[in-house]
Amino acid sequence: MRALMLSAVTYLADPADPDAIDRLADTLSVLVSGVAGGLVGDAVIVSGCASEAVAAVAEATGATLVLHRSGNPYAVGAAAARRDWVLCLEAGDVPAEGWIRTLDRFVGTARPETILGRLHRPAGSWLSRLVRRVERVVGARQARAGDVVRREALRAGGVLTTRLKVRPLIARIERA
Repeated sequence: MRALMLSAVTYLADPADPDAIDRLADTLSVLVSGVAGGLVGDAVIVSGCASEAVAAVAEATGATLVLHRSGNPYAVGAAAARRDWVLCLEAGDVPAEGWIRTLDRFVGTARPETILGRLHRPAGSWLSRLVRRVERVVGARQARAGDVVRREALRAGGVLTTRLKVRPLIARIERA
């Protein structure tokens, strides 16, 4: 396993939601195993608005806190990320068993032109499932939760300049 290959960017849209901090904690706690396994090098929390509770969680975990005003939250997080690859998550996402090995293999063997890998997300609305299926065929123009993306592609504004072929990954994400 290679050391510290990706940054985890977790988006928390509404910190005022009563369950938001618990969902954020669930996601960050799973990332600890990725840190121990040498896969996750740093964490960034992107919040929809300022919150003392989110700031406290960020400080306690050593994550960088970034406020998101508009546009793609993962592009905002990528600007603060320190690794070449970014794992995009929403607060409450819990990568299932085997995610470390899957992402390690993907990042370690990705060709230079490979920019986007996508973890399987069984949960979601029918529209989000449809969009994900269409993107598998025609390519993705925007990073979404569950994607592993090269940082430079996200830093270009979050909306990708060309449609990128989505490489489905066998690991999946559960919702807390």
